[in-house]
Amino acid sequence: MSIMEQYEQRAGASLAEAIDVAHLARQTLGDRTLEREVLELFRRQARILLFRFEALTNPVERAEVAHTLKGSARGVGANRVAFAAEELERAANAGEPTGKALAEVAEAIAECASAIELRFGFDR
Repeated sequence: MSIMEQYEQRAGASLAEAIDVAHLARQTLGDRTLEREVLELFRRQARILLFRFEALTNPVERAEVAHTLKGSARGVGANRVAFAAEELERAANAGEPTGKALAEVAEAIAECASAIELRFGFDR
């Protein structure tokens, strides 16, 4: 197996671990160009929402940001991000400390972003 074939195999496996690729294919009607665009938008938006959440202090606003992230993640099949964002939203709504949930969200986003970058070669 060539180096490129090994790379492609690893990139595909990495993406499949971070994103429900069957769900994504249904959402994009199997259009690989659209899939790439949607994942790039999600990758950028997820990072922006993470930073926005950290900058906010109002629990209602923080919960709204977590809710937006949860919906975006579900849309592309980033299930770990969605579950973590759901817990973050719950904690923010309850006025509980969000540190642990925020760390989980950040880790899940990093995993997804890395898989997307590896698969499609986006610059960080």
